[in-house]
Amino acid sequence: MRLFRPWSLLLVALLLLPAAREDKVTTIFMIGDSTMANKDISNGKQERGWGMALQCFFDPDYVRIDNHAVNGRSSLSFINEGRWQKVLDKMKPGDYVIIQFGHNDEKAPADRHTDPGSTFDYNLAKFIRETREHGGIPILMNCVVRRNFFVAAPENYDDEKLRTQTFKDGAKMVEGDTLIDTHGLYAVAPRDVARRMNCLFVDANRLTHDLEQGLGTEASKRLHMWFLPGQEPSEPKGKQDNTHYNIYGAQQVARLLADAICQEVPLLSKYRVEADATVDKLGRGQYLTLDAALKAIDPLKPCTIQLLGGEWKKPQLPKNSKVTFVLREGARWEE
Repeated sequence: MRLFRPWSLLLVALLLLPAAREDKVTTIFMIGDSTMANKDISNGKQERGWGMALQCFFDPDYVRIDNHAVNGRSSLSFINEGRWQKVLDKMKPGDYVIIQFGHNDEKAPADRHTDPGSTFDYNLAKFIRETREHGGIPILMNCVVRRNFFVAAPENYDDEKLRTQTFKDGAKMVEGDTLIDTHGLYAVAPRDVARRMNCLFVDANRLTHDLEQGLGTEASKRLHMWFLPGQEPSEPKGKQDNTHYNIYGAQQVARLLADAICQEVPLLSKYRVEADATVDKLGRGQYLTLDAALKAIDPLKPCTIQLLGGEWKKPQLPKNSKVTFVLREGARWEE
């Protein structure tokens, strides 16, 4: 009889370990538009989607964010371009799908436009139905608000053109102190679809409305790509973009919606994490480098810095430093 030696059993265990780790990871897929999407961070670019920042608030050893949102997409174009099928092909039973459209379904071009109560609802229902057919769990959201304090709202924003505009190109309209809705029935339809299909629903429109309104006309600009000329090196001519988030805004909205997701799915709250600062070379956190994070904090005050992935040079801190480092997603110190 051939006996297994102890080292051979250890080898088998080590080979099976990555698969075991993979099995315990739940994926949250995200489908949506530019307000959610991952962004180009080259040359110091500041724009971020809230979905890009969401991994900062969930332990990646248990919950992995797979963001498929893309600038300019509507529920219709996301399907027709084959992007939805790619998500279905990757999905495994027990995964979640966050569905958030509306900004571009409002647009007139036929390759993007849908109607609430009709084609928009149909596409949202398709996402829900096919997620369930693949063993996944859909979470439907309505669209986040635009920062629209204009007394008379501009008609049918083309959000994608905002990236090519400078400060002087911005709207010259009078602002009041009350946030004005720009989405109409596109913010209502997802709630109705969720109710009809008994689907988890997060009212992202209401939550971001309350955030922006609570900050008020001036302070709410801090959430967005809203810079005076000379204020931000990557936008030397300034910008007035009331739709898209900057780093700070994406972090604030992601934190807000992470809490709302956990309210709808209490199981995920076990993996909800929080840090004073997140450093990530992919741009998902507030900082790209550890040096930048350390310059922004007082090391003598309690502070938690989360590192996502990569290899990092361990900093030399004062002996009485109160900084705590948390390494996640395979992050490690240089040897």
